[in-house]
Amino acid sequence: MADTPILRVRGLQKSFSGIVAARDISVDVAAGEIIGIIGANGAGKTVFVNMITGYLKPSGGTIHYDGRDITGIRPRDATHVGVCRSFQISQVFMTMTVRENLQIALAIARQKGMAMLRPIDQPDLRRACDEIMAQYRIAGYAEAEVSTLSQGVRKLLDIAMAVVAEPRILLLDEPTSGVSAEEKFAIMDIVISALKQSGTAVLFVEHDMEIVERYVDRVLAFYQGEVICDAPPAAALTDPKVLEYVIGERVASVDGNGGVSTGAAHA
Repeated sequence: MADTPILRVRGLQKSFSGIVAARDISVDVAAGEIIGIIGANGAGKTVFVNMITGYLKPSGGTIHYDGRDITGIRPRDATHVGVCRSFQISQVFMTMTVRENLQIALAIARQKGMAMLRPIDQPDLRRACDEIMAQYRIAGYAEAEVSTLSQGVRKLLDIAMAVVAEPRILLLDEPTSGVSAEEKFAIMDIVISALKQSGTAVLFVEHDMEIVERYVDRVLAFYQGEVICDAPPAAALTDPKVLEYVIGERVASVDGNGGVSTGAAHA
C-alpha cells in the first residue's frame, strides 16, 4: 500500500440542530485498503460516509482525497474525481434488464458533453458492459429484467454500476443487507476480488461481524458519532469498547473492591 493516504480526514464534525452526529473524526485510508465500518444504529457510520461522498456537508473539519481538498463536494463531482458509493437499498431500474442498467451507468460515467446525446447501445459501451458483467459474475443475467432477480444479484449489479466510473475509493452501505445467508459470502468474494484487482480502496458499512472478520484489513468502530476503535479485525472485534457498545456483549470488569462486575450491553 502507498505511504501517502489516498483519503485523509481530519477533525470531521457534523451537527443537526445542536445534536452531534459526528465528533472529531480523523482517519487515513491507503490506496487499495479495505476497511469495515461498524457500529450500532445511530452511531454515525452513514453520516461519515455521506460526508465523504458529498451527500452531507460537514459542520467542521477537512476531507482530502489524493491531495485535493474535497470538503463539502457535491455528490456528482465526488463521483467524477473518483469517490463513488452504493446504497443499502439497490439503486437500480427494476423494469430494465441488467445490460440496460449497466449501459446507462456507463453512458453517464464515460460520455461527456455532446457525446451524452449518443445512443447508449454503442459498441464501446457494449464491450465495456460485457467486461464488467463478466467480472461481477452477472453475465448470465444480462437480458433478465432486474425485478425477476434475487436480492444478491441485484446487489452485484448495484455495485457494478457504482464502479463503472473506475473510482479509486468506493464506499458501500451494507453490501450484504437483505441477502440470504447462503449468498452473502459468495457475493462478497466476487466484489472484494474484483475491487482488489483494480486496486480500489473500499470502506463498507456492515453489521455482519462474520463479513467484517473475513474481508477487511482494518475496522473503524463508531459510537455516538466518534471512532472508538481503529484497528485490524482481530484486535477490533475483541476490544472491550467494541464488544460493549457495538457487538452488545457484556464485558467483565474489576470493581473498586476487587470484585468482578458485568457492564450492561449496548446493542
